[in-house]
Amino acid sequence: MSSPEPGPSIPQDHPRTWWQRPGLEPREGHLLVAGRGAEALARAHGTPLFVYDLTNVEENVRALQAAMARTGAPWKVRWALKAQREPEVLARVHAIGAPGTPEFVGLDVCSPGEVAHGLARGFPATEISYTGTNVSDRDLDVILESGAHLNVDLISQLQRYGRRNRGGTLGIRVNPRVSAARPESGISYYSGERPTKFGIYPERLDEALAVARSCDLTIDTVHFHVGHHLLTDDLPAFDRAVAAAAAMARRVIDAGCPVVEVNAGGGLAAIMQQGQEPLDLDAYAGVLAKHLGPLDVTIACEPGEMFAKNAGVLLAEVVTVEDRSRAGDGSAVFAGLTCGWNVMHLAFVYHEFVETVLCRAADAPRTAAYTLAGHINEGPDLFAEDYPLPPLAEGDVVAILGVGAYCQANWHPHCLRPFPGVVWCEDRLAT
Repeated sequence: MSSPEPGPSIPQDHPRTWWQRPGLEPREGHLLVAGRGAEALARAHGTPLFVYDLTNVEENVRALQAAMARTGAPWKVRWALKAQREPEVLARVHAIGAPGTPEFVGLDVCSPGEVAHGLARGFPATEISYTGTNVSDRDLDVILESGAHLNVDLISQLQRYGRRNRGGTLGIRVNPRVSAARPESGISYYSGERPTKFGIYPERLDEALAVARSCDLTIDTVHFHVGHHLLTDDLPAFDRAVAAAAAMARRVIDAGCPVVEVNAGGGLAAIMQQGQEPLDLDAYAGVLAKHLGPLDVTIACEPGEMFAKNAGVLLAEVVTVEDRSRAGDGSAVFAGLTCGWNVMHLAFVYHEFVETVLCRAADAPRTAAYTLAGHINEGPDLFAEDYPLPPLAEGDVVAILGVGAYCQANWHPHCLRPFPGVVWCEDRLAT
């Protein structure tokens, strides 16, 4: 298995302040989450424990909505359900606007189970957009019965849809072969020169349109997804990718399709480490408006990570502190935690750096180094190696930051470790 990406190269005694914001901050050295003492929460509820600041979730959604609205173009923001699907979060998001208005946050879903989950939480089918891949006949049957809007991303799926729903209305996902990732990153999961499993390529777009005509299908949406961990530094590449996707959307419109929405997908990042600059939301929305505005369509996007990631922390107790090095080998001090990769696998599945804070000394100099190990009985269950922290003692509580997205949603009961406790902070206490 690949190792997690290394964290930033900064002196161990350098303060790491990127994560501090109202509600998530040190007070007299102690970490606060939503204005509440993190260590006290851990002692009261046990560990591992997820703690969420739902006010931060709402603030993030409203910030993107405001940026989209400032463009002056018609807009729509949806929530990527695969990132975070817990009912408490969805209830907060659901209350932001009224269904049928731009302010209402719809759902981006990618499986029949997610369609059912969204409907069960009060989201109307008209506010649910399905964009999946390798959709089976059984998937199509469930989606069609639900009334959710479907975007297909392969020509064979377009044919299969046409056989099941001749004369129907749907969207298509296109792949412009241009990536929003910086070249030096080497990342091209969704769109780029390297083939991926997503979307209809430019050279096959006419073929896709011909299939749609043969089945009397109406294409009302063009969807694309070209980015991953998009921050301000990535906007020049994002600009090029959106321009290429807009050209494909123009071809669809010029072919006579009544396109009412172009959906730019997700990929908007939350900052994860010292030195990163957050995404300039006005600049992001401006790129979309520049290229998609002339198409006279609603401009949509559907983030997950940016909305929820830094709204959640995972609290764990340090149950072991032991130097496991041999003489002459250097230090190898292990700190064993009461959590594992089954509940927080950003480092293991996505190879992402994760920040950890000592709750009783959140702003103290990081003068020691540890291998942070989980309690799953697997060798790769390590959160970080040679990771700088203040000196730890058994019984300490640490907070793993940035776990509000793609963690709970990906939990699994490996080794029959139970699902962690959760504290939902509806409000933020004054600090």
